[in-house]
Amino acid sequence: MVRVTNAPARKRRVKRLLKEAKGFWGDRKNHYANAKDALVRAWDHAYRGRKKKKSEFRSIWIQRINAASRCYGISYSKLIAGLAKAKIEINRKVLAQLAVDEPKAFEMVVEQAKKALA
Repeated sequence: MVRVTNAPARKRRVKRLLKEAKGFWGDRKNHYANAKDALVRAWDHAYRGRKKKKSEFRSIWIQRINAASRCYGISYSKLIAGLAKAKIEINRKVLAQLAVDEPKAFEMVVEQAKKALA
């Protein structure tokens, strides 16, 4: 019986994985087993990073809103409470954009929140 190998498929698989590991340091870029381990770890970090990015952006938005709202004499927590009381549904991303790009509009939002709290 003829010996059959899986050479073409294996070569394609190894080549694809090593291409993915391009730029890695040392043996991690040109030895299959090392590259595979490094890539699994890299993909794991990338997956977690994509999830973490969302919370980091939310944190940045909150800091921007807080800094801008304090210029108008109200803290972030009171601003958010005032917006909830005034039934103004505006998310933090848009609030942060208003604070940075449209200070007049942000000031109007802050005044509405202050009225609701008073």
